[in-house]
Formats: sequence, structure tokens, C-alpha cells
Amino acid sequence: MSRPKVFVTRPSVPKEGIDLLRQTCDVKVYNEDKPIPRDALLKGVAGIDGLLCLLSDPIDKEVLDAAGPQLKVIATMSVGFDHIDIEECKKRKIGVTNTPHVSTDSVAEFTVMLMLAVGRRLFDSAAAIKKGEWVHSWSPMWLCGQGLKNATVGIVGVGRIGQSILKRLPAFGIAKALYYDVIRPVPAAEEMGAIYTPFEDLLKQSDFVVAMCNFSEETRGIFNKKAFGLMKPSAVFINTSRGGVVNQDDLYDALKSGQIRAAGLDVTVPEPLPKDHKLTTLPNIAIFPHVASAEVSVRILMAEMAANNILNTFNGKPLISSVY
Repeated sequence: MSRPKVFVTRPSVPKEGIDLLRQTCDVKVYNEDKPIPRDALLKGVAGIDGLLCLLSDPIDKEVLDAAGPQLKVIATMSVGFDHIDIEECKKRKIGVTNTPHVSTDSVAEFTVMLMLAVGRRLFDSAAAIKKGEWVHSWSPMWLCGQGLKNATVGIVGVGRIGQSILKRLPAFGIAKALYYDVIRPVPAAEEMGAIYTPFEDLLKQSDFVVAMCNFSEETRGIFNKKAFGLMKPSAVFINTSRGGVVNQDDLYDALKSGQIRAAGLDVTVPEPLPKDHKLTTLPNIAIFPHVASAEVSVRILMAEMAANNILNTFNGKPLISSVY
């Protein structure tokens, strides 16, 4: 009996995952550590039974056609799966899996770190020395920010990561936590003391607004001119969910005009964000290259989960994390 064929789109997928596949599958790995070019992707998927891909790999009808009717499973090494044409996969009865859960704590920890760092102006303070701006030994109001103590924190989207953030907030002595979610109530969030609040009211009341919502047509650009206009001038906006939920032109205007005080982003549109993008010119924003889950242990777990999803498909076992 021939071994199933699996294509992996990046050589930097942790070897623990690739080694699992190689035990029972013929595995081909794209050989350059960068997003696979379209022509190489179309060529690489031809005749495969399973695909291990990343967020940077658009998997659409053309790719599925190039793969052929024997393709049984697509495993993305990510929580998000909006780069995959799910409806087309359903039509073809191709299993689609992602890697939730394993990065939850890592992303939540990073998000709280970003709230503190942006709120307390950590990056401004570090840059002040490099810019030669530290010319007096001490000044009472210089580089003052706001921490989480006595703050109102509003979280938009309280799935696994949103709930994990909520678990961490009491240690910082916040005044209260608000949440908005298309699903209400969210018992787990309310058990931790979070109060359901309509979206616009949450924006008006919060000192920190944290975007943790999924990306969809309903959430596309929901953080826009109107939303930023409702926030406090002292508000800090944080996004570690998906870049597409933010209208970046409106965010730029809100930050430049002082409509809101500061922002921290781990996700943008596009990714990578050009170094000369206008957002990078602002002093009151910290932008990171989608690294909220960037811990070695987390990446290994993600690779192993993706590999095991593929193997379970070939072995007739239930998928660990099917997206539909």
C-alpha cells in the first residue's frame, strides 16, 4: 500500500511536526524559508493527499484544482483560517483543521504585556535615551502614562483568548472589565466578573479597548472613525486579533489628532507592513510583526497538532480541531 503524500509549505515548520508525518507519509517540504510563491504552491500540491500550510498561503479553488480530487485534508498551522476557501473545501469534502488552544495563553500574555507597555509608554521611554531626549535627571510629568490599576478594560470578543486575558486582569487591580460579543451572554466571562456592554457603550467607557474578535464580513473595519470617535481621548487601543477588523486610515487619523492616546498592534493589513507605512511615522503607536504566539514551545505544539490532524485523517480517526 502506498504511503500518503503530504506537502509542507515552509521548511521552518518545527521538525517535531514534520518528523511525525515522515514516520508514515512521503513528505515534501518547500525549500525556501519565505512565503511560498504562487507557482511553487500550485506545483507543490499536485497529487498530494494532505497539505500543511500557514496563514500566508492562500488556499483557493485554483490550488484545490491543482492538488486533485485525492486531497483529503488541509491543516493550517494557525488559529485563523480565513486564507482557506472553506466553502470550496466543504463541497469537495476536504477536511480543514487549525491549531487552536495551544497558543491561547501565549497570546493572552502578550496582549496584557502590550496593554501595560503602551499604556505606560515603555517604548517612548526607551526611545528617549536613544534620541538624546533625557536631558534632566527627573521631571514629574515627563513620559507619564496609565497602567491597569483602577482602569476600565473593554474586550471586544471573549472567546478562548479573550477569556484568558480576563483571567490575568484581576492581579493588576483593574476597576472593572467590560465585554462585547456577538454571542451573549458568555457565562465564562461573566463568572470572572466581566459585564456585557453594547459595543458603543464599551468604547465610551473603557480606558483600554482590546480587539479580540474573529475576522468576518461583520467585523471588517468595525474599529473605524466612528468607533475611535466614541473612545476617550486618554484611551489605549490594542489589537492582537486580526488586522482586518481595523480601518487603519481611521486609526492613523485618531492617533495623529489625539482623538485617542495610543495604540498597540500585533496584526496589520498588509502583513508584512511596509517600513514606510504612515502608521510607522506616529510616536504614539507600537507595531509588532504578528508575534503574539512566538514562543518556541508553542510553535512546536502547533506543528505537532497540524501533523496529527493530517495523520488522523489518513488513519480514519476524528480530527483534533476541525474548523467546520
